[in-house]
Amino acid sequence: MPREQKSKFRTREKCHQARGGPQHRNGALATAAKEQAFPSLAPPPSGVPTCRKPTSRSCSTLKRSQRALSTKSAGVSHTRPYKGVNCKTEKKKKLITKANMLKIVNKKYKNRFLEILRRASFNLEVVFGVDLKEGNSTKDSYILVRKMDLPNNGTVSGGRGFPKTGLLMNLLGVIFMKGNCATEEKIWEFLNKMRVYAGKRHFISGEPKKLITEDLVKLKYLEYRQVPNSNPACYEFLWGPRAHAETSKMKVLEFWAKINHTVPSAFHSWYEEALRDEEDRVKAAVTLGAEKDATASESSRDSPTERIHENTG
Repeated sequence: MPREQKSKFRTREKCHQARGGPQHRNGALATAAKEQAFPSLAPPPSGVPTCRKPTSRSCSTLKRSQRALSTKSAGVSHTRPYKGVNCKTEKKKKLITKANMLKIVNKKYKNRFLEILRRASFNLEVVFGVDLKEGNSTKDSYILVRKMDLPNNGTVSGGRGFPKTGLLMNLLGVIFMKGNCATEEKIWEFLNKMRVYAGKRHFISGEPKKLITEDLVKLKYLEYRQVPNSNPACYEFLWGPRAHAETSKMKVLEFWAKINHTVPSAFHSWYEEALRDEEDRVKAAVTLGAEKDATASESSRDSPTERIHENTG
């Protein structure tokens, strides 16, 4: 952000929205997305330390927690139920073959295809929140899988546009790392570092203020509420019920770790919180499964067929 804009931003009132910013040039969208718009350029929120090499003691503790979690969670879905929503991440049905991709790769770079694919896959994930997975049925084929089930293939609104999932994963990360509740000021402070400004249309996120305070709120991915007893009124963001249903703190932390070219355990305190959250999800899933089994068993005993069997026995 230019020095003049930084100065203006610091002098604004706490709840005032940041505006302005450099005008993005057209063309070279893939390069712009990587260098100007999203993740690898935006550092963690201020006050969030990262380290590439956790201490041996902390690693030992975290590994024990991971082993315990993996034992408990075998075969159990970690997503939380959200009424009326299909929480499975959506796959884009059309297979992408290596042969078709090679058609658009310059001949002199064909021998570096795997490296090109690796870099493209990384950018798809951190910018758009889309994973490139190997296809199951066809050799040398791939499929795109969205990290979250945003409507219209992730674009949120209909028509042409780019997926907003990467932006949403970033916002969920900020909220998580700010104690599961981030003020609107902190959200815009983070977005401004990504060159996303309120009132300034962005070539990926569109009009960001409407996106995060209206669209994602209506879709229940974010909760946007007034800070209690604030005067003048200030607002804050929390995870919405669909965010809890379709992702988890651990998945968001893994996303942030990839952005920062490190491992989730480098964010030590948040990693431990994410592990506890995973354990809670497993316990809730096991409890829910047991309740369903008990209900099904009770229903079968009360069925007319079961009563006939008991009488004839």
